[in-house]
Amino acid sequence: MTQVLALAMPFFGIILIGFLAGKLARLPRAGLAWLDFYLIYVALPALFFDILSRTPLEELLRWPFAVATTTSTFLTFLIALLVGRALSGAGMRVAALQGLVGSYANVGYMGPALTLSALGGAAAAPTALIFCFDVVLIFSLLPTVMAIFGEEKRPIGAIAMLILRRILTHPFILGSIAGVLGAASGVEVPEAVSSTISMLRASAAPAALFSIGVTVALQPASQLHRELPALVAVKLLVHPLMAWTMVTLVGGFPPVWVHAAVLMACLPPAATCYAAAQQSVSS
Repeated sequence: MTQVLALAMPFFGIILIGFLAGKLARLPRAGLAWLDFYLIYVALPALFFDILSRTPLEELLRWPFAVATTTSTFLTFLIALLVGRALSGAGMRVAALQGLVGSYANVGYMGPALTLSALGGAAAAPTALIFCFDVVLIFSLLPTVMAIFGEEKRPIGAIAMLILRRILTHPFILGSIAGVLGAASGVEVPEAVSSTISMLRASAAPAALFSIGVTVALQPASQLHRELPALVAVKLLVHPLMAWTMVTLVGGFPPVWVHAAVLMACLPPAATCYAAAQQSVSS
């Protein structure tokens, strides 16, 4: 228990500091924009590049693991969508957002920092695979559902191009692709560049956790929808169980990979859910 507290306290402590700063400093939400930009376009891509470029290529080619974890996220998405729709009676566009809340974990901001701290460097490859394929899944599912059930029907080609553009231009994905290419080529990064990347990587986790705390403080829920507790229960209970089941059924993975799959699935919903809901309402 002492080890668990020692691991968890810094994470939740930094989130709490961010939350208190957001409540006490009374700075406008716009003041967080540059920190978010730094995280999304600089620090976290550097983190994923550093993780992947140092990982043996054969570990990054374990497709059965990626299929198992992505399938668990997809099945959990379907469960959350059905639960949300049953409790709220919402249409498919809103139900898709409810499915997102119940299945898409905070794999970008919290995932790498938590798994690497808890499980060590051996968790780098499974963490990166889960992140990349979950992002591809969600960035494919959500635009497709929104386009199919939206008032304005889009051609299939336009939907496909939108999905490809969102995936291939995502900074995290670009950093991950660069990391895989680095691992495949075996080219050593110059020491000056490597030191810079290491500094950026070290700053990613505390900055991301602080940003989460501030975001929670500045964006309180105006009302609690009755389906939300059920969706959170699906995310925190059903998703980890689903991840463990799928990875165990496929089998043949080191214990640390199984632990990483469950730990990533245990993470709370990502802030992407809030951004997607805002975009959906405005569109």
